[in-house]
Amino acid sequence: MNAVRTATPTLQDWQDVLAPHGLGYRIKLLSQLLARKFQDRLEPFGLTPFHWVVLSCLWQEDGLPTSSLGEKLQQVGGTLTGVLDRMEQRNLIRRERDRRDRRIWRIWLTEEGRELETQLPPLAVTLREEAFAGVSGRDREILSDAIDRAIANLS
Repeated sequence: MNAVRTATPTLQDWQDVLAPHGLGYRIKLLSQLLARKFQDRLEPFGLTPFHWVVLSCLWQEDGLPTSSLGEKLQQVGGTLTGVLDRMEQRNLIRRERDRRDRRIWRIWLTEEGRELETQLPPLAVTLREEAFAGVSGRDREILSDAIDRAIANLS
C-alpha cells in the first residue's frame, strides 16, 4: 500500500504565520490601529467604538430587540447591557418593552442618537479613506470578501 507522505513543515514553511509577518497578527494590528484612531475621533463626543457599532445598527434598523442587537454584535448580555445602560444615561437610546411580547426589550434611538448619524459616519469614512489610501476599490472588495469568508469559516 502506497501511502502519500507529507513532509514535516519546517521553520521556513511557517514564516508566513509567525508574527509580525502572519496575516492574523497583521489583521489584529490593523484592527487595533483603526480602533485607536477611531476612538480619538469619537472622544469629543464622549463615545467609544462600541457605542458606534450600537448606533450603527440602530441607524439601520431602529427598535431592535436587545437579543437581536447582541447577536448582530456577537456580544454577551452583560457586556451589552452595561453599554446600553450608559447610552441610555446619555439619552442616546431608550429601552421599551415590546407591545406584543413583554419579555422582549426593544432599543430605540432618541433624537440625540439620531442626530449623531449626520456627524459620526463622515468620521468613519475619513478614517477608512486614510487607512486604505492607494488601495483600489476592487482590492477593497476582495479584502472584504476574504475577511467575510474567514469569519464564516470560523463561526
